[in-house]
Parts: sequence; C-alpha cells; structure tokens
Amino acid sequence: MNRPTQISYGVMLAMLLAVAFMGLATPLLTVLFALFALNVFSFKRHSKSFAIALFLVTVGAICLTATFFALETVSAAPKLADRLVPKVLEYARMHEVELPFTDVESLMQLVRDEVLERFGLLGSAGTNLLRQAAFVVIGIVVAISLFENATIVIDREKHTLKNNLYLLTADEVGKRFELFYKSFHMVMGAQIIISAINTVFTGIFLFSSGYPYPGLLVGVTFLCGLLPILGNILSNTIIVSVGLTVDLHHAFGALAFLIVIHKFEYFLNSKIIGKRIQNPMWMTLLALVVGERLMGVPGMILAPVVLHYIKSETSRVAVTAGVGEKSTQATESPSAAAD
Repeated sequence: MNRPTQISYGVMLAMLLAVAFMGLATPLLTVLFALFALNVFSFKRHSKSFAIALFLVTVGAICLTATFFALETVSAAPKLADRLVPKVLEYARMHEVELPFTDVESLMQLVRDEVLERFGLLGSAGTNLLRQAAFVVIGIVVAISLFENATIVIDREKHTLKNNLYLLTADEVGKRFELFYKSFHMVMGAQIIISAINTVFTGIFLFSSGYPYPGLLVGVTFLCGLLPILGNILSNTIIVSVGLTVDLHHAFGALAFLIVIHKFEYFLNSKIIGKRIQNPMWMTLLALVVGERLMGVPGMILAPVVLHYIKSETSRVAVTAGVGEKSTQATESPSAAAD
C-alpha cells in the first residue's frame, strides 16, 4: 500500500471521527441524501441544470410537507395524550407498576424537564434548531457543487510534476469518498424502497380502517422506516398506541396487520437488502447501538452505511503470508487495482 493510499485512509478516518465527535452527522447526511436525489433526477437526456432545478423544487415540497407534519403533530399530541395516558395509568395500577407520572400534566412536565436537560448543555432548543437548519442548507450547497463538479484538484494542468504527493493523494481521497457514497447508495437506496412500500400498504390500511390522524402516522411510518430493524418496532408501537386511544379492536387490528405486512417486509429485506449488504443482523444491531450512542438518530442512519463501507474497503485488500512467517503482508488485490 503506497503512501497516498495510506494518507487517504487517514483522511476518511479523520472525517468519520469528526462527524462522530463534533456533531457533523446532519451536514454529512444532507450531502449524501442530496447527492442521491440529484443522481436520481439526472436523466440522460437532460442537463445537470434540469436535475438541480427539479431537486430544488422537491426540497421546497419537502419543506412544506414537513411544516404541515409539524403543525399536525403539535395539534394531535395533546389529544392523543388525553386519550392514552388514562388507559396506561389504569393498566399500570392493575399490574402494580409505578410510573414517573400520574396524569397528563405530570407527563408533560416530565417531557419538558427531559428536553431542558438534553438541550441545557447545548443552549436553547431554538438555537440548536437554527444550527441544524444551517447545516442542512450548507449540505445542500455542497451536494450541488459536488454534483456539478466533484474534482478535488482544479489546477491539475498547472502542476509541472504530475506524480507529486498532493495529486496522487487527492486521487486516492476521491476514490475513498466515491466508495463511501456507493455504500450509502447501496444501503439507503434499498432502505428507502422498503420504507416506501411499507408506508404505502400501511397508509392504505390506516385510511381504509378509519384510523385517527392517518396522515401523521403515514409520515411517522416512512421516517421510522429509514432506520433499519429498530424503525419498524418504533412505528408499530406508535400505531398500536394510537389504536388504543380508540378501542381494543383498532389496536389489535393494527397489530395483526402490522405483523402480516412486516412478514412480507422480511421477504423484501432478504431480497433487496440481504443480497446487497450481506451482513449478519447482530452486526447491524451492534452498529446501530454504537451509532446512536455517538450521534443519536443520525448515527443510526449512518451506522449501516459505515459498516458496509468498512466491509467494501477491506474486501478490496488481499492478505498474503508465506509459510512460517510471523507477520502478514497486505497488498491490493488485482481486482481492486483494476478499479
């Protein structure tokens, strides 16, 4: 392994450490999702300008949808709490379970205290929200710039020494980032397809069965579906809990439907994700736990991507050792060199 390649691996490691410990998961995810969308919109018969325009229109539509989603959440949450909390308290009393709240008001106070505790070290919630919004805007601008021209060295022809350390290292860094994006495209592309299919069937069930707040629950289902494995558990819990605010028939009906739809989803996982990623479930779960502890929800989204990227990089390196040697020597495989 030559020196430029070693430096490029160091750059990738530094980037991942910075993302984990400096709170930069939001801009990284924004860049990756934006590049993913731009490549989807980049039809062969159209220019890059058309893809960028279509992407910006889509971003505007997503912002409007997110605003509607937030307003509906604020409106629905107190009503759901008024219906659900008394039933939860009654169930807890029947089974002699002690809860940290006694009514809706004490629950809301508990939530407020938790929010203040989480945001107390980072400043106000509004400041953090503005910071994350700025990260999203920066990520979109970076993604559009990369989509138009991803070249790292823009003055290559001015270098008299063509094989200098800077040029070779820049080329290797470009290869590292390209493989990282391919890992994201592989993992998240499959996850979006599965989440979309699951959301469509869940939405049909919610609207046809007269479920309360179906639009809100459909949005929650899609967003939770972006989290591998744990997302389904979270969305199912929310849907069944909302069903309990109506009656047991809605709750058990939703539970039965979700069991059936997720059995079908397991088949999709094996066909779509299983063939692409081929990582054991315990490894994915471990990555999710580590990602959540380091970066929260964005870390859970990035965890399978980083896991696949590490697997892709290490799979491109062959390890050979002579008989009787105490150490191993790693060299790039012929297939990797050809790439």
